[in-house]
Amino acid sequence: MSAESTETQPHDPEARGLRLVTVLLGLTVVSGLIDAVSYLGLGHVFTANMTGNVVVLGFAAAGAPGFSVPHTLTSLVSFLVGAVAGGRVAVRFGGGSRRAWARGTLAVEAVLVGAASAVAFAAPGATGTKYTLIALTAFAMGLRNATVRKLGVPDLTTTVLTMTLTGLASDSRVAGGGAHPRSPRRTASVVAMFAGALLGAWLVIHHGLGIPLVIAAVMAGVFALTASGRE
Repeated sequence: MSAESTETQPHDPEARGLRLVTVLLGLTVVSGLIDAVSYLGLGHVFTANMTGNVVVLGFAAAGAPGFSVPHTLTSLVSFLVGAVAGGRVAVRFGGGSRRAWARGTLAVEAVLVGAASAVAFAAPGATGTKYTLIALTAFAMGLRNATVRKLGVPDLTTTVLTMTLTGLASDSRVAGGGAHPRSPRRTASVVAMFAGALLGAWLVIHHGLGIPLVIAAVMAGVFALTASGRE
């Protein structure tokens, strides 16, 4: 056997760390936490789920009680600005190491959500606190969503579940399909969002806004340190 055939192949640095499927499922939990904070604590507005936010804007524009046009617009605009930033980052770094790109984006998300938690603890009743928390978390979610979209891992958007649930139902045996290879991933995504929303809601109700934001920031930070570049 030749020396060339027995030579150890170099380790792929992109494979070091948690696989992206695991990371994105964890980030889906973070989304549930963030939307629990925003919807329950910031005036019935979403900062991760923009589908719901557009609907909420319609409610607010119609004058439905409990909804705010300024809060909702702040969330939408901040999310879009974050998504633009995420798109520019993808253009700049998307052709290189996916691992470094994903980790860098998640580090920024962790910093932004951490800043939001600091504001929530420092000035819980201040006039501008709601707008600051909405802007910081929505920008972070826009940045992350643009990155996740460019990474292109199927069935793991981390913030919306409509198409995930549609896929689960339409590809199921009941609908005439077989055992779909991505059904476990889709199911895990739904469970992750539910778990994040449940935990976030309980924390908001019993402990305020700061603690769930801290947990979300810590989770994003952990994934920033551990994400790989492989699905």
